[in-house]
Order: sequence, then C-alpha cells, then structure tokens
Amino acid sequence: MKLIKIFGKAVILLVLFITLISWGYTGHRIINQNASLSFTPEMEQFMSWASILADHASDADYRKDEDPDEGPRHYIDIDNYAEFILNGRIPSTYDSVVALYNTAFVIENGILPWATKRTYDSLVSSFTRFDREKAVLYASDLGHYVGDGHNPLHITRNYNGQYTGNSGIHSRYETGMINTFQQEIVMQGSGIEYITDVQDYIFDYIYSNYIYVDSIMLADDYAQSVAGNTSSYQYREALWEKTGTFTVSLFNRSAHSLAELIYSAWIDAGKPDMNSGPGIFEFNNDKSDLSLKVNPNPVKESLRVRFDLPETARIKIGIFDLEGRSHGILLNEKLPAGSNELSFIVSNLPEGIYFVSVESGKFLEATKVVKLTD
Repeated sequence: MKLIKIFGKAVILLVLFITLISWGYTGHRIINQNASLSFTPEMEQFMSWASILADHASDADYRKDEDPDEGPRHYIDIDNYAEFILNGRIPSTYDSVVALYNTAFVIENGILPWATKRTYDSLVSSFTRFDREKAVLYASDLGHYVGDGHNPLHITRNYNGQYTGNSGIHSRYETGMINTFQQEIVMQGSGIEYITDVQDYIFDYIYSNYIYVDSIMLADDYAQSVAGNTSSYQYREALWEKTGTFTVSLFNRSAHSLAELIYSAWIDAGKPDMNSGPGIFEFNNDKSDLSLKVNPNPVKESLRVRFDLPETARIKIGIFDLEGRSHGILLNEKLPAGSNELSFIVSNLPEGIYFVSVESGKFLEATKVVKLTD
C-alpha cells in the first residue's frame, strides 16, 4: 500500500512537471537566442548575449525543484477572474488584485505578469550597478517569463485541456509538436521601441495571446480525428497544420517583446556601457578607488558611509539586496572632493545581506553590509 501511495504521488508530480514546463527546453532556447535579431545598432554591446540567453533560457524551470514559490511565476489562469470574463481585463497591479480577491487566490491562479515585471525591475537594477553577470541572468529569466506569457496554455485555467476533453494537450503542443517541427520556426527581427508602462505592456500581450486557447483545443480535436491517436507523427503533423502559423507568430512576438524589454530596461538604467568593466566590484576606471567603507557592519539602525572623492561630483548612494532589487536611494546630490562621511537610518530594512553602492558618471564602488534586527 505504501509503495502504491508513493508511486501515485510520483505520477502526480510528473504530470504537474509536464504540464507546467512551458514551451520546453527547445522553445525557450529559440525565443531567448533570437531576441538579438531585434536589437538596435546602439545595443551592439548586447549582441554577444544571444548564446548566454539561450543557455540559461530554462533556468527558471529548473528552480522549481528547489523553490516552492517558483511554480506560480510561470502562469496565470486569467479566465478564473470574473473581471476578465466580463471586461477582457483585470487590474494590472498586484496589490489591486489582492485587494479584490485575496493573496491565496492570486497565488493559486498564478503570478506570471507580476513576476515578469519584478524580473524587469531586477534587470534595471543590475544595469544600474554595472553588474553584467546578474544582468544577463535576469535577462534570461525575463525571456523565460515572456515566453510563458506568449504560450496560450500558460494563461488559461484550461491549461491541459481538462475542461474540454483535450487532456494532455499541454505537453503535446508545446513540447512534442515544437520538438518535431522546430526547423519550421523561422525567426525574424523587427523594430523595437521604448516601453513607457511595462506592467500594462505585459498584460497587453497576455490578452492578445489568450485568443489562441480555443484554437489549440480545436486543432487537437482535428489532429486526433486524423491520426486516431495522440502519440504519432501523423498526430503532430496535423496539430502543426492547424497551429503552425500562429505558433511561429507567437515565437517571433515573444522574442521581439524580450528585445523591447531589455532595451527599455537599459534605457531606464541610463544606457550604461556594460563593457566598460568586468562588473560592479571591479569597475574599470583609474579614479574608481573611492576607499568606500561602511560601519558598523553588521548594522542594526544607523549606517555610516565613508568614501573619498577625487573631484566634486553628483553622487548617488543606493542599497540593493542579493537579488539586485533596489531598497532605496539614500542620497542623490553633488558632493565636494575629498573625504565624505554620511549617516543613514536603515532600521526599516529586513534582516539580510545587502550591497551599498556609491556611483556617479565616472565612479562606481560597492561593498557588502549585513543587516541585523534586535
């Protein structure tokens, strides 16, 4: 009996894994790698990112094994929201949706659009800190979540055809069919623009892609009627016959959206030259040694930041967590050359490890600080 129970749990976990892994390894790799086709000439420094974005395209899926919070970031059952059924839209901010429903409902139905926006914000922070290694990894994750948002089966409650007699369509469409016909997916770049409202942009492509849910179910019905099964090449060929055209479009629009989001994040960060140095902690400038010191460290309430400026400059002092998320700009004003020491209240920060950065147009240095609570 115990063995039967264990086997049953394993089957359930396997089914969940299959149904929640979007586009599969092949599809996500295609999307991430081809975002560079839409990069503008001024984004030349990012052309070399294409292979890295592809290699890390499925990192977010792999994290599901270790992080129980990762799964809901890959989908949104948007048709479980009454507002969507009535108006075709839902409130775009996480707080507004939680206020209408509750946190448990929102998480249960997936947080894909808000996870995408949070990853975008982390990319902006990494650009701001000249942290190339983190930036390319956040861009890879961003591509994964954008790919999820362009997969119709990740934005519906009927994600596996369980409500329409199409059970198992999820993996048949996004993995079986894509792996078989990947050579038919022709990727092309197109012009990109700066995104003024990233959260609305994310929801807009989710709304646009939702219209293909019913088409996939009808295509599955057709393919089964032609092949008499769901496992043969004939079935996958018939499924591709009905869905191939809009699927190729979804792939191209996904890669294009990733390019626009990377471009916009780079602009939001001030268009930094990410090739000017190997990273935030080794910024390549002969005047970058600010002799930055923070104390006390660990800190509980008040943090003193001391640094030496070789010349008068406008200085921005920020604090970031290990994920690259900004926890506030402590200072943004012109300071005189020489030794500067300032104090900041950090008692409101949660306990954890942070980085304090001091930067201007020419200088950038950061140091780690540990925040403790009483």
